[in-house]
Amino acid sequence: MKGIRRLLVLQHLEIEGPGLFEQFAKQRNLKIEIIRLDNKNDQPQTKKGDLILIMGGPMGVKDIGSERYPWLKLERDFIKKELENERPIIGVCLGAQLLASAAGGDVEILKYGSPPKALPEIGWSQIFIEKSNKDFKALFEDPFHVLHWHGDRILLPNEAVLIASSARCKEQFFRIGDFAYGLQFHIETTQTMINKWIKEDKEFVFKGLGSNGQEILREENKKFSEKTLLKRKLLINKLFELLDN
Repeated sequence: MKGIRRLLVLQHLEIEGPGLFEQFAKQRNLKIEIIRLDNKNDQPQTKKGDLILIMGGPMGVKDIGSERYPWLKLERDFIKKELENERPIIGVCLGAQLLASAAGGDVEILKYGSPPKALPEIGWSQIFIEKSNKDFKALFEDPFHVLHWHGDRILLPNEAVLIASSARCKEQFFRIGDFAYGLQFHIETTQTMINKWIKEDKEFVFKGLGSNGQEILREENKKFSEKTLLKRKLLINKLFELLDN
């Protein structure tokens, strides 16, 4: 990590922290700074050697401008400025949506079924790589299951390049230029983090999976969290390698 020296984490909720990204950064002696614009922290002053990591949260792009989340527009404007500066960025879930929005994209409610109706994508399922992609090809030689926890889908800006999709949502993994990556899914989670989400976000779980959704997710967590840990760490490592300049 000769180029990256600081990991600047834009966090929006106490239980949605950097997780494995933080572990990875500590192992490489990167300075980690957590920024909570929702708690009236100042926007970070970025410089060469910074990597910006934008985490998830229950709010969304469509909440920009609302009185409930007055800081969201400031955050999107900050991301837009850092895109213009070609600063390395990784956006996860909400972070990916804000990244796409800052680059001229949008979001819409994720729908499923016939006729289509609003239905969140929650739980572990496989993502599939675009055949033309070479950077991440090795990670997808075997099935790659990841955790989904979202009710919107991203409408990618024209300049975005799609990397991977799930069966229910096409826009799962993308890049903008050679310096920004968006992941609609979660690779940062530990078992402890997921169990907190299952407990504290139960209404969203019920909406996506029904009344026994918490039990479904706990079983999936046991099955996939440890099983996918190495591959998720390899993906984090690959992202850091590609963004190290």
